Amino acid sequence: MEHGTAHAAHGPDLNRLAISATNHCLTGCAIGEYAGMMIAMSLGWSDVASIALAVGLAYLFGFSLTARPLVKAGLATSAVISTALAADTLSITIMEVIDNLFVLLIPGAMEADIDDPLIYASIAGGFLVAYPFAFLANRYMIARGRGHALVHEHHGHEHHAH
Repeated sequence: MEHGTAHAAHGPDLNRLAISATNHCLTGCAIGEYAGMMIAMSLGWSDVASIALAVGLAYLFGFSLTARPLVKAGLATSAVISTALAADTLSITIMEVIDNLFVLLIPGAMEADIDDPLIYASIAGGFLVAYPFAFLANRYMIARGRGHALVHEHHGHEHHAH
């Protein structure tokens, strides 16, 4: 997939854009993780099913948050999908792998009830550990004109689908 119009960011702009991209990733992941875990816990699902739903929703919300401004900018559906996938897949994967491993390593977290603060604290702790790794990945990709640099080039621009 070639995106020849993407521009690499440098210096303070690079860090600012990488923080923004990582915060965006964190938001989508957190919404999906908490919603997925709460739904699965309410339904009494197994640990594997709970994690699968939480991860699936994290990707859905993460990609949706990226897609929204791209749709608003008037990009074609195929461009929205390919840009969102290119921008977020690595960052969401890093967040999700680290977060879920962290939660699994916290004794009692997966057995916690929906009203037990342990599950919420475990998920938050996992994201805290994952954040710098996702930031570094986002920064690396943006510096090379990839990742959220592809999304950034469409912010505030009207495009017409062909």
